[in-house]
Amino acid sequence: MNKDELQGGARYVGGKVEKSIGDAVDSRDWKVDGIVDQVAGAAQHGYGRARSVVNDAIDTAPYLAEDARERLTAAGEKVVDAARKGGTAAVRTVEDTPLLWAAAAALVGYGLAWLVHGRRD
Repeated sequence: MNKDELQGGARYVGGKVEKSIGDAVDSRDWKVDGIVDQVAGAAQHGYGRARSVVNDAIDTAPYLAEDARERLTAAGEKVVDAARKGGTAAVRTVEDTPLLWAAAAALVGYGLAWLVHGRRD
């Protein structure tokens, strides 16, 4: 709680008391002054609350950034591990069945040549 929250709350309560006194003695001036103090106190309290929220966010930001960095680093390591495992599996598959992969490469090459050159009418 900062000073604006405290002062705004006190001014709001003071305005309530002032308006109640104005109601009791039927004084329009006291009523109006009380309502003005209530509105001003609520506005000052709201401003103080907003300042507190912003300050809390600023205080928390370094911790959030550190947490995000750690999570991103861990996710990056998982991606690298998955890529290494996938690459190793692909190499093993090619080593186990070289003729199949050679035939597949030949078909892909033939398909690309056909697309590039095609038939000329």
